[in-house]
Amino acid sequence: MAFPKLLMICVHLSVLASVMAGSSAPAIFIFGDSIFDAGNNHYNPNCTAQADFPPYGSDYFHRPTGRFTNGRTVPDFISQFIGIPLQKPFLEVQLEIVNGTRKNYPSNGINFASAGSGVLPATNNESGVTPIQVQLQQFQTLVEQNRIDRKILNESLFFLESGSNDIFNYFFPFDTPTLTPDAYVQSMLTEVRNVVDTIYKLGGRRIALFALGPVGCVPARILLPGSPVTRCYGKMNKMVKNYNMGLQDLVRYLPVRYPGAIGVYGAVYKTVQTFRANPKLYGFADVESGCCGYGTLGGELQCGKEGYRVCKNPNEYLFWDFFHPSERTYKLISKALWAGGQTHIQPFNLKKLANMTLPHV
Repeated sequence: MAFPKLLMICVHLSVLASVMAGSSAPAIFIFGDSIFDAGNNHYNPNCTAQADFPPYGSDYFHRPTGRFTNGRTVPDFISQFIGIPLQKPFLEVQLEIVNGTRKNYPSNGINFASAGSGVLPATNNESGVTPIQVQLQQFQTLVEQNRIDRKILNESLFFLESGSNDIFNYFFPFDTPTLTPDAYVQSMLTEVRNVVDTIYKLGGRRIALFALGPVGCVPARILLPGSPVTRCYGKMNKMVKNYNMGLQDLVRYLPVRYPGAIGVYGAVYKTVQTFRANPKLYGFADVESGCCGYGTLGGELQCGKEGYRVCKNPNEYLFWDFFHPSERTYKLISKALWAGGQTHIQPFNLKKLANMTLPHV
């Protein structure tokens, strides 16, 4: 394995040497789940995983947008750092084109993410979510129909964040898992490799894979049998860490497997755990409970559902609801991903990824 490692190092060095200022990515194409969903599920009448009601969106957009937080998410912040408009949900744009209120697909990218989805096609399919594989098909159709300018794909960023729902569902009592935890994680990583392969074949060259956060620490863990209340769910976080290690390996060898492409690994798990370990340092008063919800840890009821309660200052909460970070948490994560060092994102940050010149292969 010495030769591939040496080749990988050479590829990274050559790419780093080509970094240029003032050539930021023109667009972001986004695939994933509720961490990234900007409202696709709202435009899917068959989907029951929704955040299109108050108080979602209350602290930035001042209305529900379908985002599962009180404001912006990571893609929104990164878009603002680059200086491009926020990406619209694919299903919203598609509807506008069908209705004749819009002629073309936007040049700043598209958000295909669907809350509740996973990297495994069967995850939450009974809820009508859009699996990652279908999200890729939606993108592929646009590329093949020349509805997206192929010239911008080389310069665009491709964001992928998914897997939380797959792992959370592994611990649900309704279906006894047929795979061991390790085998289950490997089946997830196989799907991620297929996603990356498709993105590359369609012209994507700047690919960012984001680690899962500590899913075993979300307030909704109390809904699972045997899950602890006073600490994170260790068995779940162990699976998360194994999955994240697989993503990191995928990124490490991505330039070797896909000539002309470069990948980065966003170490979201480690970043969030830093906030949890030093809450006061980062301005958090509560890193355990959801700001909006009900019951133990605010984890017994989705924010906005009948009987919910909301905290006075969401900025002091790591979690907005029973599963998702607050806008302030997303902002801190986004800053770490955009301009942070190796602790937060590897082999370099999103700012470098957006500004570098890649060879056309």
